[in-house]
Amino acid sequence: MLAALAAALCYGVGTVLQALGARRTAGASGLDPRVLTRALRQWPFVLGTGLDLAGYACQFVALRELPVFAVEAAQSANLAVTAVLAVPVLGARLRGPEWGAVAAVCAGLALLGVSAGHEGPARTHTAFHWSLLACVALLGAAGWAAARLAEPWRSRLLGLLSGLGFGLIALATRVLTDLSFPGLLRSPTVYALGIGAALTFLLYTIALQGGAVTSVAAALVVGETVLPAGVGIVFLGDHSRPGLYGPLALTGFVFAVAGAITLSRFAEGEPDSAGRPAGDEVPPDTTDRPG
Repeated sequence: MLAALAAALCYGVGTVLQALGARRTAGASGLDPRVLTRALRQWPFVLGTGLDLAGYACQFVALRELPVFAVEAAQSANLAVTAVLAVPVLGARLRGPEWGAVAAVCAGLALLGVSAGHEGPARTHTAFHWSLLACVALLGAAGWAAARLAEPWRSRLLGLLSGLGFGLIALATRVLTDLSFPGLLRSPTVYALGIGAALTFLLYTIALQGGAVTSVAAALVVGETVLPAGVGIVFLGDHSRPGLYGPLALTGFVFAVAGAITLSRFAEGEPDSAGRPAGDEVPPDTTDRPG
């Protein structure tokens, strides 16, 4: 659980830095991979990407020991980190209800911490591994369609799809049982993990360019928690500790996810002096320039 919380901290700080870098980058129509190469010229985006890699390393450790629903709910704490940092860095406002949502996230994580059962890498049928690779193809098709929509649905749907991508990455990590080099080369899960990570990163970057950072992150939280948690319970045998810990785990999951989603609403708060919603920041300019 400490590793999962460390991952949430890395992801939360990384989101704010990546939003700064993405908004200094010239946009593109559709699902254009060149957006990534331009964004990687911005030092905040590069630093945020480094934190994402560190976060995944922590998440990998957590998924070796905890069920998917506990780890992915813990990842929702990254939105609390994003929301708090967005106040001084992105000029957003955090009001009383949002601080209450931060408390709900923390309470939910505490309940998950005491109720989650011990898990290890899940052994599944080969068909499940190939299905993960098929899901990557479906994610790419959906992302291509969503990228052609107008705002604000464009960024929100891309945020949701990137969340599903992060959930897919978690599931792929969870079912990796053979970490030997020959085993990794033969596994379709490894290719689903690599291609899915690149695609998810592209979807996330484009989403951050067009939408309020917390709105994108909230849609991401829904995508990366609810569906993967259900898959983990139904197909991977994830469970809570015996006894009354089952209701505690469910309550903790609901608190953490609901609190994270609530935090997104402060991005669409009262308009500022320029008539823009609070938290819906506009980049300094849209030219492609060095950081």
